[in-house]
Amino acid sequence: MANHMQLNFQDASSPIMEELLQFHDHALMVALAICSLVLYLLTIMLTQKLSSSTVDAQAIELIWTILPAAVLVALALPSLRILYMMDEINQPDLTLKAIGHQWYWTYEYTDFKDLTFDSYMTPTTELPLGHFRLLEVDHRVIVPMNSTIRVIVTADDVLHSWAVPSLGVKTDAIPGRLNQTSFLTPRPGVYYGQCSEICGANHSFMPIVVEAVPLASFESWSSLTSS
Repeated sequence: MANHMQLNFQDASSPIMEELLQFHDHALMVALAICSLVLYLLTIMLTQKLSSSTVDAQAIELIWTILPAAVLVALALPSLRILYMMDEINQPDLTLKAIGHQWYWTYEYTDFKDLTFDSYMTPTTELPLGHFRLLEVDHRVIVPMNSTIRVIVTADDVLHSWAVPSLGVKTDAIPGRLNQTSFLTPRPGVYYGQCSEICGANHSFMPIVVEAVPLASFESWSSLTSS
């Protein structure tokens, strides 16, 4: 999870988030090259004598037409690739429905019978030692690792947003509408998120905790919870 001195993204915990981080670095390198070129041209203009005969006007027009187009292509192609990867959900192993309320989440495991629960933020006075304040919940979302999880997101009252940064997931919860996303985490762990929509006075107090466990542990948990 993020800390108070962190300047970069959280460590990627899913293949999609790894792709997003690579694209972020790629876009930064493109921006750095553009800034370096502009700084170089400004330096030349300020330090050298101006002359109208140094570069032909047609050559300049050709360069400033082709170069921006090449930059846009270099940014658009990997961006579209990641966009299609995020939208593609083929044969999910588990479907989870997240319903936003003011101000807590309700989760339904649609592949199981009567497996549903509410997830509230753990009050500071009841927080166990070593847990994170304003981020821990009384009931975590338990999912199996190395499995494609489809998340169907909606809301019961106002706009919410189901977001877990380290998994590369952020989907708006809109009343009367179903949005879907997916994620896969290759290793066990606990991943923290929060509602990313300004949904009211207690907007900051409806965190999201996803815990990825081995398949055997998930099956044991699901059988105990649904019974």
